[in-house]
Amino acid sequence: MSRRHFLGHLAATSMAPAAATFLGSLRAHAQELRRNQKHCILLWMGGGPSQLDTWDLKPESPRNGGEFRPIDTSVPGVKISEHLPTVARQMHHLSIVRSLSTSEGNHDRGTYLMHTGYQPNPTVVHPSFGSICSFELGPKLGSDFPLPHFVSINRPGESAGFLGMSHAPFVVNNPNGQIENLRPSVGGARLNRRVQLLGLVEDRFISQNRGAAAQGHADVYGKTLKMMNSSYTRAFDLSDEPPTVRDAYGRSGFGAGCLMARRLVQAGVTFVEVGLGGWDNHDDIFRVLREQRLPELDQGLGALVADLARLGLLDDTLIVWMGEFGRTPRINQNGGRDHWPRSWSVVLGGAGIKGGQVVGATDPDGIDVVDRQVGVMDLIATMCSALGINVDTEYTTPLGRPMKVVDGGSPISELI
Repeated sequence: MSRRHFLGHLAATSMAPAAATFLGSLRAHAQELRRNQKHCILLWMGGGPSQLDTWDLKPESPRNGGEFRPIDTSVPGVKISEHLPTVARQMHHLSIVRSLSTSEGNHDRGTYLMHTGYQPNPTVVHPSFGSICSFELGPKLGSDFPLPHFVSINRPGESAGFLGMSHAPFVVNNPNGQIENLRPSVGGARLNRRVQLLGLVEDRFISQNRGAAAQGHADVYGKTLKMMNSSYTRAFDLSDEPPTVRDAYGRSGFGAGCLMARRLVQAGVTFVEVGLGGWDNHDDIFRVLREQRLPELDQGLGALVADLARLGLLDDTLIVWMGEFGRTPRINQNGGRDHWPRSWSVVLGGAGIKGGQVVGATDPDGIDVVDRQVGVMDLIATMCSALGINVDTEYTTPLGRPMKVVDGGSPISELI
């Protein structure tokens, strides 16, 4: 049973929406909830972004360099793509890992690997990092916190695996629109009777020991009813933001998603993932990046970092930029780049991550890592350390097998 299946019934089983309250009071209360609490915003570049046209340019390589030129950033000596000028001004808050090396060049397998740290295994579904954050950090906000601890914007999000449906992502398909299923189709006493009847049915079903899915079903309904009856849902409403702020982030789905992520973090949500697809550029890569992907990324990411810093939220909010793999240094016959997990880049900032750093290096043609190779478990360990999750955390799968959150990796010392 999927979370989407359960949420599809919410219009018929939800409590009446709460009266609107001022967002200012919501934020003030969230600040109390957020005391000593860390958050993570993952920016997911679906398709596999090109490291050689973003963070690790090779302008001197005649075969691999491409059309773009590096520009200076706010950190002396650190250069990035000319099509990321807004991000360049925020580079002192961010750090680049240019020496990530992974093992999966397939989209689905690479997505699974980068979200869990593990390769797909037919005997177990590993929880995604968002679900781990929900499980480990969410309870610190208390049982009365009404919002989901894991929100995925512009993409379905990854499975909670054996951690259960309560830690699966709440999906926002269109941050520029209304959130689906947050308004009931009937009201008053009729709603309450339906909810009571549902409770009677579920309690009986659970008492018959029908498995964990039955309890998960009840948990999801309970949490969603609480959310629908809370003023915290205003965090999803971008109309509260001034037009100047909307314009700064950009009105695209990605820009709106970044702004919604900031609002959710302000409200106390633990983990937010924002997707930006369209990076599988096997042909015509330079036109696509120049006209579409890079301007959208630059505006959304640059505004997000600046806004978090301005609001004093960056110290407690980890930002991670990544995709499922990088792209080939060699430009193919169609003017594109193909899949390349051997040597590529990710970007991190906030939550105590040292800004303005460059970790590792690739050779002049961008083919091999020549300094400080980093693996996916090293990246997961760094994210855990920044968020205050013990890197020695270990779970037991439904089959009784141990599963470590960090299996064999170490935090990147240059960043922690």
